[in-house]
Amino acid sequence: MLSQWRRRACTTEETNQGAITDAVAEQSEETGKMALASLFQCLGTFLVMFWSVSWCPVHSASAPENEVTVRPNAWLSEGKITTMTLPKGRTRRLYFTLRKAAAMSVTVSPCDSPIEWSLSARTLKDKPLKSQQWSSKKSMPEMWWRGPGTEEKIHTFSGSAVDNYSGPAYPRASIYILRLHSKQQSSRATVYLHQGPGPSGAFPVIPADPRVHTLGVGLTSVTLSWAPSASLASPAQDKYDYCVLVNSERNFHSLCAAQENAREERDKTREKTEKKRRVTAWPILKEWWWEQWEVDLEKQSPTSDGDLQCVCEGTESVCTVSELLPDTQYYFDIFVRDRLNGTSMAYEGTAAWTHGEAGPSITTLREGELRWVTFHDGGPRSEKFFSFHPHGSQQNGLLTAQNCGGGSKVQITVSSKGRVLTTEAVGKDMVQIWLHGSQVYLIHLEREGTAMSKSSTTALPEVLKTSVKMQTSSAYHRKGVPSRPSTLQVKSFNRLRGCDSVTLAWMGTEERSLYCVYRRKLGSQHGEDALDASCLGPESRSDTERVLCKYFQELNPRRAVTTAVIGSLEAGTTYVFDVYLMRRWGIPVKYASKIVKTRKEC
Repeated sequence: MLSQWRRRACTTEETNQGAITDAVAEQSEETGKMALASLFQCLGTFLVMFWSVSWCPVHSASAPENEVTVRPNAWLSEGKITTMTLPKGRTRRLYFTLRKAAAMSVTVSPCDSPIEWSLSARTLKDKPLKSQQWSSKKSMPEMWWRGPGTEEKIHTFSGSAVDNYSGPAYPRASIYILRLHSKQQSSRATVYLHQGPGPSGAFPVIPADPRVHTLGVGLTSVTLSWAPSASLASPAQDKYDYCVLVNSERNFHSLCAAQENAREERDKTREKTEKKRRVTAWPILKEWWWEQWEVDLEKQSPTSDGDLQCVCEGTESVCTVSELLPDTQYYFDIFVRDRLNGTSMAYEGTAAWTHGEAGPSITTLREGELRWVTFHDGGPRSEKFFSFHPHGSQQNGLLTAQNCGGGSKVQITVSSKGRVLTTEAVGKDMVQIWLHGSQVYLIHLEREGTAMSKSSTTALPEVLKTSVKMQTSSAYHRKGVPSRPSTLQVKSFNRLRGCDSVTLAWMGTEERSLYCVYRRKLGSQHGEDALDASCLGPESRSDTERVLCKYFQELNPRRAVTTAVIGSLEAGTTYVFDVYLMRRWGIPVKYASKIVKTRKEC
């Protein structure tokens, strides 16, 4: 029992000692953390005190506590071009003083977007205390801004053009304040301060007539002229030259705006290039390839950036811009540049439209006009263009065409607003094309090759080598092409043939139409030897040859057969009979000619 108690006591003592050791360790660790935290706290307090002494402003009794401290870069130096970044919606201020009451000029040149700027003179009521120790000139605007006084606005401007204010100094002014603001987007502007009378000489001089004139416009070139700048006649003329900017988007008010536009285009191109690089399976090889490709591109067009082209060289006030696209509008801007100071001034840009390539002549077809289209060109291909405007609110029309004479193939294409509606080959059989849904139609006839022999070509007159008979007419109340007979054959009855009369029969249509019959003796010259007889229409026939005209209609197409008895003929004479289906729309349909000889004896 005693030994067990001793062992238990020893175990308890060891346990207590372990707990005490752990507690001491934890306490030491906690103490270390607290000490480290105290050290960082002291260090932070020291830094805060240091920065407070160095940078915190001393508020005067007259200045509000929330007044924004003017930074050192807010001081505008005289005789030096200052570039300002203008965040969107924020007003930037520049301060300056004049050494003596003399004339001054302030020039502000916006970059690529309109800005608003104003110039004010602030007059202090009380002079700064002599006890104030100025560490540097950069702290003076801040003290003047905080002091009580009055402010008078001298000049304001809003726009994207270069603006200049010139005037006498204000004797009572203690400090001048220049405010710049950009509403539309973040932009940049350059500011230049000049003291004394006369021009500053930092910016080139634009003539009284800043317009750019167009002397001549060609197919791929435009010649420009402008009044020369007086800067190029000054003793320091070697540092000036002209920059000619060409693009197809818009005119630029400054050379900086053109450079910003070119930079944006380059960034877009680089983004596309980076996307293409990520897709490749061999990134190292493709990266090398793209770098070589970009280098070659820069070598080929060192002065072009996509659609933007700018050339800065020469002092002549006449320039011819070449290598343009035909029938394209271009914008031209002229800048006179000071290479030494890095400034430029812009003329009033102009625009010109290059001439288009000579297009084919288009002939307008009149309502119901019957036209013969003859291809005079002896080459393998020739074409003709026509236009037709159907009357009526429905804008319906019918185009009929037929190839007459010659063995060449003729193709007709109808289009509207650049869209092809139909294309068909024109042969001996008449073609009917329904026009619907457009105000104006473009009809294109094209001849392809020739299948005629030399003998036949020599025999026929040149005017009849290849001819197409065509007519266009408006169809006010129709919904489609008119019906045609099932066959164009004409039949004669031998039993009904007499010495002075014959009986003819032909197929009609289900529409009410007029049919006319013409006759002539065989051997009479109507040009059938030179021209395909199927193209001979009623307009080419004499009224004395017309025998009769009759209306006919049959709703059943199978039974649409009509007959006519032709009398007053001579016995034993051979006649050629032609039947025409006269229609209100389109070319009359000619049936096949029928040759019949009357009996000698009856």
